[in-house]
Amino acid sequence: MSKSCLFLSLIGLTWLLVSCGEKRIRKNETIVPLEVESKTNSKSINFFHYEELNEYPDAILEMFKPLGNERFEPGRVPFEFNIKNFPFGESLQRFPLKIVINGQDPIGYNMPIFSREFNTGTYRVTAFLVDPDGISLKNFGNYVDRDFIVGASRPFPGLEEPYLVLNLPNNETEYNQQDEILVDFLLIGGDFEQDGLKCLLTLGDWTHETRELNPIRIENLPKGDYDLKLSLLKENGEELTGLFSTAFKKIKVN
Repeated sequence: MSKSCLFLSLIGLTWLLVSCGEKRIRKNETIVPLEVESKTNSKSINFFHYEELNEYPDAILEMFKPLGNERFEPGRVPFEFNIKNFPFGESLQRFPLKIVINGQDPIGYNMPIFSREFNTGTYRVTAFLVDPDGISLKNFGNYVDRDFIVGASRPFPGLEEPYLVLNLPNNETEYNQQDEILVDFLLIGGDFEQDGLKCLLTLGDWTHETRELNPIRIENLPKGDYDLKLSLLKENGEELTGLFSTAFKKIKVN
């Protein structure tokens, strides 16, 4: 290899390493000391964020069905989406479209048109696209929400408040102690800075507060069963009272 080629290769490698390093920079890290050292020989729990890289800032997700507050008979409800500026059919993620219904675990789809069975009730569906790592895309247009009604039910109360959609983890997820736990969520209908909001993550006796949408990552959580709670708060610490302003999951660390 010539000296010039070697030099260019080194430049390329350096750029790649720097780029990767920038993508993985930790920010807003909270280090919580442990009274008893864990089996991972760690003396603290670490809550932190990475400076994530949005690969599809212009992706658009449109919902054609159901319409807002559309009413259906109990049974199958049709869903139809249109996806732009996103490699939906070529995505490395097996199910690049996810929907969350009334705050339950996400359901993944690899097709934009499908139907699901529903009993009588009122439902809020939030649909969003995910990147190859399964992390939700968070730019405006990457997600959409819609209420609909099945049978003899009533619409949700008219008060509109920002709310949370929890993408990860799923309920009853189990981790090993060396695993990094990722809490990925969307803030719908609001903005942390403009609306004076923040999120509080509670895991047993430990908490982490954030004002950003990048996923919360957790290292060295001791072995045990945990009730994970993600709450949307006002600046004064008061919890919002909307139907979906708080999300709950159960997880286990082995």
